[in-house]
Amino acid sequence: QVQLVESGGGLVQAGGSLKLSCATSGRTFSSYGMGWFRQAPGKEREFAASINRSGGSLYYSDSVKGRFTISRDNAKNTVYLQMNSLKPEDTAVYFCAARSRGYGSNWSNVNDFQYWGQGTQVTVSS
Repeated sequence: QVQLVESGGGLVQAGGSLKLSCATSGRTFSSYGMGWFRQAPGKEREFAASINRSGGSLYYSDSVKGRFTISRDNAKNTVYLQMNSLKPEDTAVYFCAARSRGYGSNWSNVNDFQYWGQGTQVTVSS
């Protein structure tokens, strides 16, 4: 099992940037596919970005493509989400998620990820 701890959230003006980090426990970080999801008040949790175990395949939702970049550092057991050109509609709690090899096949489905962090709040003011 892996524990996930997000950080880096905060309040930013529209057009600004934030970088989220998700630190993981354990020594097998490189064996997990990782994702970032977000949940706005009153809405369902939705996919933002995901990355495979090696970092060679990246996936983005249409709403963040071109503005957000997911990356991972397997030596530091950490996955990142660089968010640029932020919009008020990006306001949400952002969750880090992980899944082990063979668990699920869809990189954008909430149900295809096993482990979840507690989330970090991102607020974008207009």
